[in-house]
Amino acid sequence: MWKLKIAEGHGPYLYSTNNFVGRQIWEFDHEAGTPEEREEVEKAREEYRKNRKQGVHPCGDLLMRMQLIKESGLDLLSIPPVRLGEKEEVTYEAVTTAVKKAVRLNRAIQAKDGHWPAENAGVNFFTPPLVSVLFSNSKHKLLSWPNWCPDECVTICRSLPCTSVGQLILS
Repeated sequence: MWKLKIAEGHGPYLYSTNNFVGRQIWEFDHEAGTPEEREEVEKAREEYRKNRKQGVHPCGDLLMRMQLIKESGLDLLSIPPVRLGEKEEVTYEAVTTAVKKAVRLNRAIQAKDGHWPAENAGVNFFTPPLVSVLFSNSKHKLLSWPNWCPDECVTICRSLPCTSVGQLILS
């Protein structure tokens, strides 16, 4: 089974000034994983093969996401999804639940060293506007930071200094 190794590398020919932060390597181990995990991976592969010819393009980094979500220990299914009908009014609770689910998924697929593996620019594209909205709305008490787990706030803000929105918020 393929496993993603993150921020590792203590070989004799490897040198790092930042303790291998951001380094990612895929390794194959015949003995890795439980039979249930192997079956789940095989289902994901079969689903990919089945949909590939139909023009459906599933997430190509599904194995990585499965591994990162499992390692994070977060239960992504504990918060039920928000389903609104066409004429239903958007409520405070619906918005709060949807944002919490998005932040939790964002946190679950973040590597232990703070980066998002596989050159996932999508997360970095959506994170600054998300934090900007949460920050500005927290001043109006719509979605206040105290309602969030401190770990979630730290995890999201970890990537902000490199963005223009992050520099604006953090200044």
